[in-house]
Amino acid sequence: MSRRASSGINPALLIGAVVVVAAAFFGGKALLTKKAKGFEGLPALSIEDYKQRGGNALRNNEYVVEGTVDEQRVNDSGRVIFLKVKSSGADEFIPVKIPTDLNVQNIEREQRYSFKVRIEKQGIPVAVAVAHL
Repeated sequence: MSRRASSGINPALLIGAVVVVAAAFFGGKALLTKKAKGFEGLPALSIEDYKQRGGNALRNNEYVVEGTVDEQRVNDSGRVIFLKVKSSGADEFIPVKIPTDLNVQNIEREQRYSFKVRIEKQGIPVAVAVAHL
């Protein structure tokens, strides 16, 4: 007797394909929404609070701020990065001081970074750690 060709999709193959697609979806989502290592548990710097209350009201606290580097200036005590940060209204620009003792190689314009910052005496955010997004 001759054998008939099986018609239909193999159930094991179908289940395997669904598992692979689900793993790729959730793995990609986890990578895209992942915070920089070491920045977990820190609150995001509220740009509205920073602008309204001034940096002095927030000093000696640590925050995370994410944004795109718009401009940077170099001086004797390090670099000052101007970040374009999304706010509830239009985009805002805030300075972040990068001290010379923080070993950061290439911070480039038009790139997104996440900074762990401490608000210092004059209300200036000073980077403690940097991660490229």
